[in-house]
Amino acid sequence: MANNETFWLSAQDCRLDDFIRTVSRFTDLADYPLAATVASNIPLYDCHRLRQIAPGSQALRALQAEWGKALLHGPGIVVLQRAVDDLGTLEQVTDVFRELIAEQHASGQAAGDHFATAGANDRIWNAQQKLCLRAPEAFARYYGNPVLAWICQAWLGPAYQITAQVNVVNPGGAAQAPHRDYHLGFQGAAACAAYPAHVHQMSACLTLQGAVAHCDMPLESGPTLYLPYSQLYQPGYLAWQQPAFRAYFQQHHVQLPLSKGDAVFFNPALLHAAGHNRSPDIRRMANLLQVSSPFGRAMETLDRKQMSAALYPALQALRAQGTLVHDEIRNAVAACAEGYAFPSNLDRDQPIGGMAPPTQQDIMLQALAEDWPLARLVEALEGKEWRQHV
Repeated sequence: MANNETFWLSAQDCRLDDFIRTVSRFTDLADYPLAATVASNIPLYDCHRLRQIAPGSQALRALQAEWGKALLHGPGIVVLQRAVDDLGTLEQVTDVFRELIAEQHASGQAAGDHFATAGANDRIWNAQQKLCLRAPEAFARYYGNPVLAWICQAWLGPAYQITAQVNVVNPGGAAQAPHRDYHLGFQGAAACAAYPAHVHQMSACLTLQGAVAHCDMPLESGPTLYLPYSQLYQPGYLAWQQPAFRAYFQQHHVQLPLSKGDAVFFNPALLHAAGHNRSPDIRRMANLLQVSSPFGRAMETLDRKQMSAALYPALQALRAQGTLVHDEIRNAVAACAEGYAFPSNLDRDQPIGGMAPPTQQDIMLQALAEDWPLARLVEALEGKEWRQHV
């Protein structure tokens, strides 16, 4: 039976010496025979050559296995050079993104960010749907690309779901804070510590992070900073939030220039951060792909808003009677209301002031704490539902 020290992780488990030993590795090109080269410990693949691989072939299976092993046990990242080779379509999609950003500016709409200061960048939430509705033929050509499908299948298998958020780091835009990504990467340290250690490992296997370069990205434009092999550090979702680990990242990260059409894919547990755009005139645009496993879903659909409205008066009454104590009330709320902030419509439900918007459970617990009337709770839940839906 696992003891507490192996089943739960805490901030005290984060030891910089252990982390340094984990990331102090060398990437050998011989371990990645289909890669064109290795740079800064990252395998680089020439997609012009890879496109000669036949769909459904053993050669494709070998390529996908190589990518999967690199993401899981290797440096945690691969660069796919010329992943998008149809530059005409790429530029058409870029024009759509520019139009959307211009419309956001004209409307006065501010797009919040998880890890960047306001004004450093322009963000298009739900760029996937917006592109599809505005330019469906360009969408079809862009996402019909076999290379993008191959790597999604390599990490997640079939039935994956793609979402995308465009990020433009403007000239002078400061670097992001180093971080891990969705799911646990969007949680604070206390929330992460509430999940057992095996969930920390599982979380990274449910998402693939990617970025397609929509312009040339020389180093002066601040392409993303990475720390290869950092996804292997088990308490990393707690460690990245500590100053010593952030300082180590700042001193030892790697950074590669990208050309228009290149793509980077990485394990979401890899420590990374958008770089500082020191250029005078490059508006560095990347389409950030967040590809999710189909398995992160319940078997049944429930109307949790209706359930919460029905349960709330009962909880108020049971509390008044002394029948249920505080922890029991919280347990009942957890069995009824949605406790996770995503998926959401991040145009409406933005992570301003935090990494995630409030959940149904947060709203319901606040209502109980402040003894709201039922009508106020229903109004708040309906507002949450409106902000979440497209």
